[in-house]
Amino acid sequence: MNKIMLCAICNVSSGGCSEDCAYCTQSAKWGADIKKYRQKSIADILNEAKIAKNNHALGFCLVTAGEGLDDKKLDFICEAAHTISREVPELMLIACNGIASFEALSELKKAGIFSYNHNLETSKEFFPKICSTHTWEARFETNLNAKRAGLMLCCGGIYGLGESENDRKSFRRSLGELEPFTSPINFFISNPALPINPPRLSADEALKIIRESSSELPNVRFMVAGGRERILGSRQYEVLENGASAIVIGDYLTTAGEVPSKAIVQLKDLGFEFLDKCEH
Repeated sequence: MNKIMLCAICNVSSGGCSEDCAYCTQSAKWGADIKKYRQKSIADILNEAKIAKNNHALGFCLVTAGEGLDDKKLDFICEAAHTISREVPELMLIACNGIASFEALSELKKAGIFSYNHNLETSKEFFPKICSTHTWEARFETNLNAKRAGLMLCCGGIYGLGESENDRKSFRRSLGELEPFTSPINFFISNPALPINPPRLSADEALKIIRESSSELPNVRFMVAGGRERILGSRQYEVLENGASAIVIGDYLTTAGEVPSKAIVQLKDLGFEFLDKCEH
């Protein structure tokens, strides 16, 4: 029986980000029509954690908008982590809170966070074309800080931003330097508010990216996340035949995903069981 890891995302704060990442609808600069709120309550976050567990998720990711992890945000994520760990101890907690110092990441580790997610997004060479308010190097350094703090590393990126084949190879070489525990593969979906509108990836190209990623980084667990449903459609579960061993279940940050109950039925029909503890 094949096993798959499921992860769920909790968008703790949505919109209002001061960064200018060209691919992100949470940037205040682009004015995208998304649901915006400053911060969910601990009670709402806990409820989402319980739902995630009922949907067979092992990973539960606490995501905040904004450039980095300041003291106020750190305190809140630590409080949320303590609460979830007490009420739903089976979940593997992931934090995704932007650029962060070694000291802040060490506090997350103490609070019960298992893994830190901070994506490089793309190659070092291409990144300045899609963001000017912070550097690719700052992202890379945050990942090093997370590993030094004893956190497992979740680091990946977005394909279909207009990057070249050489950019994709360069990006994966950088991932190889970091040796993440898991690596999310996202596929860009355009939005009329965003300043970029590159050609949309085909399903065949998306599956090729997964195969190449798995081949080039055989020790990394690849998780297919944003854009899976829209790019692959009825072929979305082919990702599991092409090198992926994890997927995000339910909604993403600002876009809807497959209804969890439907995804679970389809995965079971395909012969998959769901990981209920971390294998590393």
